[in-house]
Amino acid sequence: MKKKLHVKTGDTVVILSGKDKGKQGTVLEVSVKEGKVIVEGLNIAIKHVKPRQMGQKGGIVNVESPLYASKVMAVCPKCGKPTRLAHKIEADGKKNRVCKHADCGKAY
Repeated sequence: MKKKLHVKTGDTVVILSGKDKGKQGTVLEVSVKEGKVIVEGLNIAIKHVKPRQMGQKGGIVNVESPLYASKVMAVCPKCGKPTRLAHKIEADGKKNRVCKHADCGKAY
């Protein structure tokens, strides 16, 4: 059975819960198998890095950690509101993602 997520790499999303609730960012990476996404500049975790080779520096590094895709919602590029995505089939047979707000309806 094939899993799928409602967001893709490059989408602008808003965080729905957690320490970064309400903040917006761009999706850098999507892991369909785990059902998680990595959002640019959000959900930052501190990682202690040990030098692995001679001359390499170790230290404390800030990294974006993954969060469940159910905790993010896509933001419409036209109206700028968080929205659920609908799918609309065009006349030529292409399937587009569309904003569900009544006054918008713009395809992604």
